[in-house]
Amino acid sequence: MAGENWFVQQADQAGHLTRLAASAQSTFWGLLGCEIVQAKAGKATICLETREQHLNLIGIVHGGVIASLLDNAMGLAAMMAYPDDQIVTAQLGVHFLTSSRGGILVCEAEQIHRSPRTLTMQGKVIGDDGELVAWGTGAFRRKAKKE
Repeated sequence: MAGENWFVQQADQAGHLTRLAASAQSTFWGLLGCEIVQAKAGKATICLETREQHLNLIGIVHGGVIASLLDNAMGLAAMMAYPDDQIVTAQLGVHFLTSSRGGILVCEAEQIHRSPRTLTMQGKVIGDDGELVAWGTGAFRRKAKKE
């Protein structure tokens, strides 16, 4: 039955996502404090509740934190599209539009193009006031996992 196959695929994807989120906690992802809101092949949304350590000396969210959110969300969307491959960032471009004094930042990412070895992604970071804080693009390279 086709419906059963769909449920099995959804359960496998949810299990993969749970394992991925758990293993990420000991990495930079976890240090930063990112959380997965949703993720599927080619699309992901993550969030970050900013804390004092995310701010720079003038009291706004550090640009590196915003760039990392974009990189993490776009990378996650690419990883979900190719769960059997290693995905690495080849290029990251960030456009800072306004500053954020903190709160919850949400980053949405999606695939806009792919070739056999490269995925092109775009993402946006939205402040808890609904304002667009930054947008960016990234190129992500697929590498086969070594057995």
